This record gives sequence, C-alpha cells and structure tokens, in this order.
Amino acid sequence: QVQLVESGGGLVQAGGSLSVSCAASGRTSRNYNMGWFRQAPGKDREAVAQITWSGGRSYYEDSVKGRFTISRDNAKNIVYLQMNSLKPEDTAVYYCAASLPTTSVPFMVSETNYWGQGTQVTVSS
Repeated sequence: QVQLVESGGGLVQAGGSLSVSCAASGRTSRNYNMGWFRQAPGKDREAVAQITWSGGRSYYEDSVKGRFTISRDNAKNIVYLQMNSLKPEDTAVYYCAASLPTTSVPFMVSETNYWGQGTQVTVSS
C-alpha cells in the first residue's frame, strides 16, 4: 500500500508560479512511476506531467511543456511539480498519482494504482 499526500497549490494570478509536492509513504513507494493529473470542473482527468521511478525520463502534456517541471527526490520520497507562467486554463484540482514501475510513462488514469486526495490550483486572470 502506498499513501500519497499533496501539499501546496492555492491561488495565483496569471503569469505567476506555484509549486505542489507529493509525499509518498509505504512499502517500496520509491519504486513507482509518479505523476500529476488535473481535473477541471466538467472535464476528464488528464495527465499533466509524469516521471519514471528512476527519474530518468519525464513526460509533459503539450500545453504545459516549457512551463511545468516535474522532479523527484527518492531519498525523501517526494515528487514536485513546479508550475511557471500559469494561465487561467491551468485552474483545476491537481492529483498526485503512482503507477507500478512495469507501466510505461505516460500512464493513464486506468493504469494508476494510487491517488492523492488532490489540491486546488486556481489561476486568476
């Protein structure tokens, strides 16, 4: 069992920056591929950024490339998402996600083994 707890998020003006983090705990949590999904009201949950268990490869959804950066610290079991140049369309609940290392990156909602509780990110125009 892996537990994921997000922190960070909040309200920011367009063009600003925010950072969210996800602390993982549980057996072998550092061996999981990790990622961030987001879900806006009335929309499907979508993958935003993901990183392999080793940190050797990452994935970004097209609309966040060049603005968001995912990283992980396996010694601390924490995954970070740095979000810069935020836009109102980035407003959503952001969820931390973990998938088995045998799953490729990017992984889909259906391939996610564990979820965090979600944290709200609101970007005002």
